Amino acid sequence: MLRRMILLFLLSTSPAWAQTLSKTLPNGLKVIVKEDNRAPVAVSQIWYRVGSIDEKEGKTGLSHALEHMMFKGTPSVPSGEFSRRVSALGGRNNAYTTRNETVFFENIAAGNLPEVLAMEADRMKNLNFSDKDFDNEMNVIREERRLRTEDSPYGKLWEHIFLNSYQTPALRAPVIGYMNDLNILKANDLRQWYQKWYAPNNATLVIVGDVDAKQTLNTVTKLFAPIPSKTLPARNRFNNEKMATKPVRAQTFSAVTRQPVFALSYRVPKLRNIGDKMPYALDVLSDILSGNSSSRLDKNLVRGKQVALNVGTNYDLFNREMPLFTIVGMPGAGTDVDTLVRLMRNEIDDIAQNGITQEELDRIRKLSAASEIYANDSITAQASLMGKLETRGFKYSDEAELRRRLQQVTIAEVQAAAKLLTPERSSLVVVQPQSAQVR
Repeated sequence: MLRRMILLFLLSTSPAWAQTLSKTLPNGLKVIVKEDNRAPVAVSQIWYRVGSIDEKEGKTGLSHALEHMMFKGTPSVPSGEFSRRVSALGGRNNAYTTRNETVFFENIAAGNLPEVLAMEADRMKNLNFSDKDFDNEMNVIREERRLRTEDSPYGKLWEHIFLNSYQTPALRAPVIGYMNDLNILKANDLRQWYQKWYAPNNATLVIVGDVDAKQTLNTVTKLFAPIPSKTLPARNRFNNEKMATKPVRAQTFSAVTRQPVFALSYRVPKLRNIGDKMPYALDVLSDILSGNSSSRLDKNLVRGKQVALNVGTNYDLFNREMPLFTIVGMPGAGTDVDTLVRLMRNEIDDIAQNGITQEELDRIRKLSAASEIYANDSITAQASLMGKLETRGFKYSDEAELRRRLQQVTIAEVQAAAKLLTPERSSLVVVQPQSAQVR
């Protein structure tokens, strides 16, 4: 209790003059700078609006592979030097690729931020990796795929979730790419991908920390404004994807699990406009079903009937693609997959028929409010949300209104969301232990 009071005090006593400024440079780069002066540190995140859903058949894994190659040098920052220089400045850096975007970030002492930004501007324009570096890094990426997908039951599960939930190749493909494609990608494939998508008018730069917002905008302008914009390629279209179709069931096997794991997924709407209601209700429904000890599935199936070892839900209302509402589970000893799936569907049907209680809704609202407080205590979390909103088609300034609308979701709207989760929208993917294949 004392810790929370201290946290609330610190948040409430942020300097009144702390501000957030944004600017779109003439070359199209969106820049957002938010002052947070509680510690002499800053985070820089550059979000490129390109991910696996922008790729084509036979060339999967391009976005993720290019993320790796972005550390392989420019004429002024040789291969391996980027991370070494950030580390020498006392900072840390990394990157990640999703289905929607590729993100590069640095956490650094605020006084060293200009040097980091200069290196980011440099590699936005001047990436120059060798064929040898490409060959070496592709070996790393193939091993990463073996470790995270082929040798992981949950990695294999998520790959098959997308493979069996969609018809469009770009939506079905894994972020890391198929192994067959990783074996035939060439260095020039990545160079062309870089030339197509790595441009200021396809990026958002977010900076949060102990900075002067106006001065930092001036620094960014000097470093990034000289980089020319590009004509971006046409993006993949997903108009042929249908919400309702025949239910899908698929099965695969893994040698590294003794218990089956499965995912029950439903094709559902994404948030297109702030005024849409159903995506907010789906987000609340996800929390009602799982996420804390009082959630329906955790309370009734894990601790109550003890038919599940674990359960979890996943839904992201901010998407460039058709999102999935996914429930992942692992049956307990003596329970088969079909039984647990039936019990999960019973819980959804109960909400669809009878709704939820006011107590449940109030609990989710309080948890959501608490998560907002804790997110604001992290400069990384603040930057990540702003970057995500901008990259997924919204504005960073929409955050307050989005949170307000989440708090206004009603019992009737949650009930309507549960009614969307029908067999015609669903796919069921099961990863069985390898031993089950040879019986």
